Amino acid sequence: MSSDFEGYEQDFAVLTAEITGRIGKVPKLLGDEKKQMVANVEKQLEEARELLEQMELEVREIPAQSRGMYSSRMRSYKQEMGKLEADFKRSRIAYSDEVRNELLGDDGNSSENQRAHLLNNTERLERSSRRLEAGYQIAVETEQIGQEMLENLSQDREKIQRSRERLRETDANLGKSSRILTGMLRR
Repeated sequence: MSSDFEGYEQDFAVLTAEITGRIGKVPKLLGDEKKQMVANVEKQLEEARELLEQMELEVREIPAQSRGMYSSRMRSYKQEMGKLEADFKRSRIAYSDEVRNELLGDDGNSSENQRAHLLNNTERLERSSRRLEAGYQIAVETEQIGQEMLENLSQDREKIQRSRERLRETDANLGKSSRILTGMLRR
């Protein structure tokens, strides 16, 4: 059992040494090399986590009287792993800052430029907001005008329909009157 644990320890030591070396190289690399190095370090960190899990399983199978020594080793390995992950995170942050600066065309020491850029963007945003509000007002007014027109058209339709009914009634009355007059003339 302990020989398996010691084998895992050796693998962990070699892997952490490689990871430490690669983490130190990340900020110095550029472009695709840097992306590839970051991917490699992530892969190695995952391997190191798996080794720690295997070591924990081995510690659980070690007899209780020897387990204390191995447990303290595991704590130190976990601390080392936490330190490696924190170092990698810091190197990635530096990496992401560099990428951001590349994308934004920022040289890193232009806080005045950033402030001016921020003020400019704020003004643009305010202008856009005013335009949107004006557009919204126009849309509301147009909607109100449209509703008024629909109401007027509805009223006009009702008037036309009533007029048509009156015309039909008048036509019918004229027809009756014509028949009555025709009948009176014949007599």
